[in-house]
Amino acid sequence: MPRSPLDELVQEGARRMLQAAIDAEVDEFLALHSTRVDSQGRRQVVRNGHLPSREILSGAGPLEVKQPRVRDKSADKENRASFSPKVLPPYLKRTNNIEDLIPWLYLKGLSTGDFSEALQSLLGEEAKGLSANVVVRLKEKWSQEYEAWSKRDLTGKQYAYVWADGIHVNVRLEDEANKRQCILVIMGATASGEKEIIAIQDGYRESTQSWYELLLNVQKRGLKIDPKLAIGDGALGFWAALRKTFPKTKEQRCWFHKSGNILNKMPKSVQPKAKLDIQEIWKSPTKKEALKAIDHFVEKYGAKYEKASACLIKDRDVLLTFYDFPAEHWAHLRTTNPIESTFATIRLRHRRTKGSGSRRTSLAMMFKLAESASKKWRRLRGYEKLSLVIEGKTFKDGTQQEQKAA
Repeated sequence: MPRSPLDELVQEGARRMLQAAIDAEVDEFLALHSTRVDSQGRRQVVRNGHLPSREILSGAGPLEVKQPRVRDKSADKENRASFSPKVLPPYLKRTNNIEDLIPWLYLKGLSTGDFSEALQSLLGEEAKGLSANVVVRLKEKWSQEYEAWSKRDLTGKQYAYVWADGIHVNVRLEDEANKRQCILVIMGATASGEKEIIAIQDGYRESTQSWYELLLNVQKRGLKIDPKLAIGDGALGFWAALRKTFPKTKEQRCWFHKSGNILNKMPKSVQPKAKLDIQEIWKSPTKKEALKAIDHFVEKYGAKYEKASACLIKDRDVLLTFYDFPAEHWAHLRTTNPIESTFATIRLRHRRTKGSGSRRTSLAMMFKLAESASKKWRRLRGYEKLSLVIEGKTFKDGTQQEQKAA
């Protein structure tokens, strides 16, 4: 497929920017060591030509760049300055965004043999560095990284909040007969407000046993302290498993999932207004007002849409648990968005692909996507109050309550 003039312009611009960054890094290193001179005042750390040209595969296509060679001519060989580039590490062949693309394509159902053609369509005919053999080696490397990560020690870890969700992907995990197989994900918020993936494991979305095995596994690896709150979809078998393993953890149902479940039980013509009424519930400043908004919804729609009202009422209490935590955290606690946003692009939207994917590789690909996404995660809003949550301080309608004297 021929590249358009615009593609070529973008690629050349990217190449120039990368070359300028490389040159600037070398200049900075030379300036840092400009005081190293010999008896005649001549600099000892100098440029010495260029290393052979290198081609880096990037999102803009293959970029050919040259790295200046740096030499320290000092007589003291043991203390010579050594230039180690950060912009262009010695063995870099692909930028990170290309490696992020491979897991996404795999989980969308693309077979290994089709990667080269797909990547050439995206990056140009020159993108031949990612052959099927290269992809196979990368998948094996990532599988080993996932296996090491999934066995890591969790001793001493403590999470104020955890989010749980089941992610369906296009790749069948070696089990054509079972259509409900998916990947289970648990994410946690640390005392410092950082978000971390705790576990990624395959299982069955409705299965309490699958979630129970996952939670037992993290306990076995050292996670002994009950999180203060767990957030998840009401349909998950996760809740029964949580009560067995971390019985002190409070429960918060995801408003995003609950809203969808309620609206699906109503005619499309009614859904826009009903959606606004649902928002009035979780946007209420106090639990008391939220309960009034629930009563209003039931009074307004209960007669005609009994199933929709029943769907809301059955989880009334666990939909409003977030009011018992700092108001600064409410936006994080009402939904499973931390997980949703991380894996949104690879969720199963329609039918599964015909091919069957490796369970081991699929888990590794989910792990790599999470690892990539985590680099952009921000700390929780109001993270300073997480220490109060962990200490067990009491909150009402988002405000800390004064402790009564004994």
